[in-house]
Amino acid sequence: MQITLNVWRQAGPRALGRFERYTAKDVSPHMSFLEMLDVVNEELIEAGKDPIAFEHDCREGICGSCGMVINGVPHGPKPAITVCQLHMRSFNDGDEVWIEPWRAKAFPVIRDLVIDRSALDRIIEAGGYISVRSGSAPDANAIAVPKSIADTSMDAAACIGCGACVAACPNASAMLFTAAKVAHLSKLPQGQPERQQRVLNMVEQMESESFGYCTNHGACQTACPKEISIDFIAYLNRELLTATLLG
Repeated sequence: MQITLNVWRQAGPRALGRFERYTAKDVSPHMSFLEMLDVVNEELIEAGKDPIAFEHDCREGICGSCGMVINGVPHGPKPAITVCQLHMRSFNDGDEVWIEPWRAKAFPVIRDLVIDRSALDRIIEAGGYISVRSGSAPDANAIAVPKSIADTSMDAAACIGCGACVAACPNASAMLFTAAKVAHLSKLPQGQPERQQRVLNMVEQMESESFGYCTNHGACQTACPKEISIDFIAYLNRELLTATLLG
């Protein structure tokens, strides 16, 4: 099949961007979306033109680097997947597809579809870890954790930090990301010693990174490829209130 692509091209963070039109020919429905872009780039390189810059690594929906907005939807039209898991059978012959990077002040465009996600890294650096000694792996396994708590922690830990929640939010909020990173540690016994300071530090860093505020639209939950619930945002708010009062 043949697909018309309208791709956001931007030479650098301070350059003016624009959409450029390309034709993807002989597209197999079995191709992933990224494989289709690979073929388009091969043709651009053969023609002596700059290839489309986009991020990718694992191509297995784990690393979170491949994020882009496809026809106005982060990660494209299929729910609970990343772009690398999106296949061309989701489109029809003759379709016109619009591709652009995450749109958020906290995610400046580096080039074309590549954005700077380091704001999320700095939130993690502010407290998304356990620095106290919690024992070796056998010792940790010996700590009894109720299954419901373990399951909730694992649900939060599924976050891959792709930033789709920010891109989908009309306020460009990072609340779902921050909530997931706070919850997956604070729910477990090993995370208790730094529980209060963790949430204070991470929320403070989030607010300093030019992310917007959460107004409960729920778009973040819909866009999340790991289907992380906005219940974690409510949990984050309770943790923040408790830490503030006790601090």
